[in-house]
Amino acid sequence: MFKFLVRRLIQLIPVLLGVTILVFSLMHFIPGDPAQVLAGENATQQQIDVITERLGLDDPLPVQYFNYMANLIQLDFGNSITTGQDVGSMMFPRLAITMELAIYSTILSIFLGLVAGILSATKRGTFTDSAIMVIAMFGMSMPNFWLGLLLIQWFALGNIPIIQNFFDTGWFRASGWGNFDQLILPVAMLGISGAAIIARMTRSSMLEVINQDYIRTARAKGVKERYVIYQHALKNALIPVITVVGLSFGGLLGGAVLAETVFAIDGMGRMIFEAITRRDFPVMQGGILIASLCFVLVNLLVDIAYRFVNKRVEVE
Repeated sequence: MFKFLVRRLIQLIPVLLGVTILVFSLMHFIPGDPAQVLAGENATQQQIDVITERLGLDDPLPVQYFNYMANLIQLDFGNSITTGQDVGSMMFPRLAITMELAIYSTILSIFLGLVAGILSATKRGTFTDSAIMVIAMFGMSMPNFWLGLLLIQWFALGNIPIIQNFFDTGWFRASGWGNFDQLILPVAMLGISGAAIIARMTRSSMLEVINQDYIRTARAKGVKERYVIYQHALKNALIPVITVVGLSFGGLLGGAVLAETVFAIDGMGRMIFEAITRRDFPVMQGGILIASLCFVLVNLLVDIAYRFVNKRVEVE
């Protein structure tokens, strides 16, 4: 296991290096001039040239990339072109918000998806199975932003005084879940769509495992059905489900742009989106680099989780 972790961590270096090269190159191919954006629409060409020189945008691209990497090695992400703020100080507080949103959404997705998928698989061919799959298909097909707007209209938190009073209690604030009252609707939006995917994957995987010989043998020996489902079948059916959960969680850490935009959450996704519209190169590059790092680390955790779920999986 230790050798596996060391090898995977070493592999992060060329992956992240490739990300920096790709992102840096794409930033200079998209339309728009950061100096023009910063100077304003009525700026003269001389004013634009002064800003371009001050930002170092008149240097050759290899020189700009070398300077960027030299600062990045020192964990200096640079300063925002539009605001002048340090990119790191802008980015990490927003990453914490996005991480909180991703964790809550994933927990909700796993709970709803596993329960629905297991129930659908054990009730195969019944009305319950059909109803769950129809709801799951609806959840997968429904645009997230539309669901978010519906949730705002139907369940605006201020219209639920009992829940609001609970969130305002001192115990809840002291428990570390203090932002959940602001995230409950975006968590529901992302959790429902994620649960639909997990439910379908769990059902498919469970049905494949349930038909295996060792499951029939366990039933023939008189093992209780609940023990057969949760101890034998579910453990072996979780491998593809863990993969889906890991990819989904990694994507959310990269920035749930729609959720953060619809609900005006100041997270990583919204920060990157606004940086793109302003042609703010340092913020774009820093945000995408951190998002890529989070995604790669989540995939590493998924590989490790395989081993804990199924002892027959060799991570080496």
